[in-house]
Amino acid sequence: MSDNTITTKDKETNIEITKEILHFRGCCAPKGTQLQCRSFSYDRLHVFDWLKEVPVLPEDKQYVEVRFKNTRKDYFENPNHLRLKQGDIVAVEAMKGHDIGIVSLTGPLVYSNMKKRNVNYKSTKLKKIYRFATPNDIEKWKEAIALEYPTMLKTRKIIKELGLNMKLSDVEYQGDKTKATFYYIADERVDFRELIKVLAKEFKIRVEMRQIGARQEAGLIGGIGPCGKELCCTTWMSNFVSVTTNTARTQELTINIQKLTGLCGKLKCCLNFELPVYEEAREFLPDISKPLETEEGNAVYLKSDVFKKIVWYVYDTEDNKGIFPLSYDSVEYIQRRNKKGEKVEKLEDFAIKHEEENIDFVVSQHTVEQMESKRKQNKKNKKRNRRKRH
Repeated sequence: MSDNTITTKDKETNIEITKEILHFRGCCAPKGTQLQCRSFSYDRLHVFDWLKEVPVLPEDKQYVEVRFKNTRKDYFENPNHLRLKQGDIVAVEAMKGHDIGIVSLTGPLVYSNMKKRNVNYKSTKLKKIYRFATPNDIEKWKEAIALEYPTMLKTRKIIKELGLNMKLSDVEYQGDKTKATFYYIADERVDFRELIKVLAKEFKIRVEMRQIGARQEAGLIGGIGPCGKELCCTTWMSNFVSVTTNTARTQELTINIQKLTGLCGKLKCCLNFELPVYEEAREFLPDISKPLETEEGNAVYLKSDVFKKIVWYVYDTEDNKGIFPLSYDSVEYIQRRNKKGEKVEKLEDFAIKHEEENIDFVVSQHTVEQMESKRKQNKKNKKRNRRKRH
């Protein structure tokens, strides 16, 4: 058996599963014989089961989280009470026929994840898990996966021939090879009725067209962000909140579209991560819309550090008198004086004085030797110059 396969036992039957299958389905193929998805690269929307060692109650076995291609996950009922664990490949109920997925979570944490994704298992009847995937299921699944990339390339040519204003991002085949989902992006409404007829005739399958946004496309394709890590939409984010330029302004960021946009072409989702902290801190910021009146002239707001509670002001005059950091208390005091019709003498009297930091320079032994040799060389040069003069 090659190193590129993993063997798992299901009802005393050996099933060889290529590692590429797990990669295509958003998992990392582990080393060794244990088949499961782990928190490595390609492991998308990974969930760490911190209750794994806790004994499971009978009712907790009813619902299971199953992952499919890329970031697609769904929740299923386990009516047959199969002893499932993370990494098991199962056949699950689909609209017509069955699909093949990988178990990503079992136990009480499934209820928590369903709540996050707004899945009401009490009022909504969830689809069922039929069985562990058989050798026949695995073989058909592998054939379906092999068809996805050629189907996507051919469909793009068909879209171009039909002149449709849409972009095909990905294709996902159902595990039984009877249906395929086509993920596309379009700015306007697209009439793809003719396209569906052509695809159904060309590939002999049922066709589902699913429109996604630019952020969802980035999550499907994946990539490395400017921070050097995998994209958040690929690894853990499932809900996308709109990001506006006001988010950047609240955090005193320079409006540079090239730096603020992510791989999807939209503003980075991570701009929202620290926004509540900034909004809370800015509640204590003094009124910066009014200039500070002094005898030297009016001073206008330049920038602020809401965490250090410092505001920088400059004189609104032609001659540059510098930038003055003021504390919140100083700004409020000057504003109270101005409200009474009084002016302070100058901002310099209220500016925060920063003490000079004592910096200890650490010099390496190599640098010390270089300085010593240079000093000796300078001495020799001075002696030579003296001799030449005499």
